[in-house]
Amino acid sequence: MRITAAALLVLTASALPQTATVPKSGSAVRKAILDSLRKPVEKDLGQKVVFQIDTIRVAGNWAFVSGKPRSASGKSIDYRKTSYRDAVDSGAFDDWICALFKKQGKQWKVLRYAIGATDVVWDGWDKEFKAPRAIFPYGT
Repeated sequence: MRITAAALLVLTASALPQTATVPKSGSAVRKAILDSLRKPVEKDLGQKVVFQIDTIRVAGNWAFVSGKPRSASGKSIDYRKTSYRDAVDSGAFDDWICALFKKQGKQWKVLRYAIGATDVVWDGWDKEFKAPRAIFPYGT
């Protein structure tokens, strides 16, 4: 069996871990990622939202975001007026969001998101979705 240099290069490159970048505030990439998250979150929370970002990382066609959803005016959301009321009332809710994205064509698609989780719900998404580990905040 004969392997060409180009095929060997592709195989070697795909075996290397990817590094992640942080898109700058206001960049087209950052806006596209957050806009793709905004629609399902606004539907979920029943109101317009902006995001206060703690982590945003991109590697190839993959992205991960964590932060806090805020009202359109930038204030904290009253989750008692959402479907998360029971979790808030029982003390099983933290004010944060995380999401995993994959770019398909020119669009970023939300593969999974979680609001209010009281644990590290994204742990394992790298294996489940075959996403690069570098986008997740392991060890940071």
